[in-house]
Amino acid sequence: MLYREAGQFKSSYTADMAVFPILQDRIGLGIVLFIAIVIIPYFGSSFMIQAIMIPFLIFSLASIGLNLLTGYTGLLSLGTGAFMGVGAYACYKLTTYFPGVNIIVWILASGFFSAAVGVVFGLPSLRIKGFYLAVATLAAQFFLSWCFIRQPWFYNYNTSGAIEVPTRTLFGVPVTGATSGFITRYFVVLAIVIVMTWLASNLVHGRIGRMWMAVRDMDLAAELIGIRLLPTKLLAFAISSFYSGVAGALLVFMWYGSAEPSVFDVNLSFFILFMVIIGGLGSLTGSFFGAALIFILPIVLRYIPPKLGIPIHSATVDHIQYMVIGALIVIFLIAEPAGLARLWQIGKQKLRVWPFPY
Repeated sequence: MLYREAGQFKSSYTADMAVFPILQDRIGLGIVLFIAIVIIPYFGSSFMIQAIMIPFLIFSLASIGLNLLTGYTGLLSLGTGAFMGVGAYACYKLTTYFPGVNIIVWILASGFFSAAVGVVFGLPSLRIKGFYLAVATLAAQFFLSWCFIRQPWFYNYNTSGAIEVPTRTLFGVPVTGATSGFITRYFVVLAIVIVMTWLASNLVHGRIGRMWMAVRDMDLAAELIGIRLLPTKLLAFAISSFYSGVAGALLVFMWYGSAEPSVFDVNLSFFILFMVIIGGLGSLTGSFFGAALIFILPIVLRYIPPKLGIPIHSATVDHIQYMVIGALIVIFLIAEPAGLARLWQIGKQKLRVWPFPY
């Protein structure tokens, strides 16, 4: 087999602690990036890019945000949808007040507003955890959803109650709005996701990531060795909410074009949580796996059976989706709690020692 590390010697601690220590992993990452940057934009159809790739990347970014909090720090949150809504509404208000500023700046800046809100609702994490913390974040979800619906200031007093994305340009090219091209929006989303994934990887493999994982494994022991729990937990809430806020802004400005408050309800929070559970807690790669499985599954169920001559109603697709996702969650929690990322890791390990027993 080609997946071998024989002859790949490490001569420094930096090389030994690299995120991708094996040459084949780096080649594989390069192939994935080449496909995402070159193959898909130039050979993919408009449906594939607009309806599959753009939302897949956005939901992957939101899953990374929740994974930093739940998977790496061990703090369960059910308010991801609300934090995504904060980012979307903040970006909408910023573009309204400052129309001349580059829209990419406001998409990223909206994450800071979401981070501030996340810190406020993360304050109880020092005293409560587990189920009680989940209920506290669920309260944040309901409160913020109420604000989006009942406070007209958030949507500029529009009679429709929805936020409508204006046309904004980047170097003279429309990026948002009805005149923007899907290729342009895809490249913007892809660039933001790549950069933020790289930043998240550096975080979890550095000092901050080790602090988060120490708190996750045993917060009392982490405190005894000098880790301050409140700043560490609040930092996790802030960064997680920042990622969620940016994902929410991208969701509206780069995919939907407009959105009502119901978009950011509790169903979205559970949707992102299921991606993290199935993809793998404590794994950035698992965030992409979970987003790919849960988001692309209904698309496959909706379009593949008719191609095979099997008619299927859209309502039946929704029912099948819920049944499959529920079954997968139960199966993974029982058989493989680490999710698809762990199966991927086991598969690579078997290739490294094949044909010898593992």
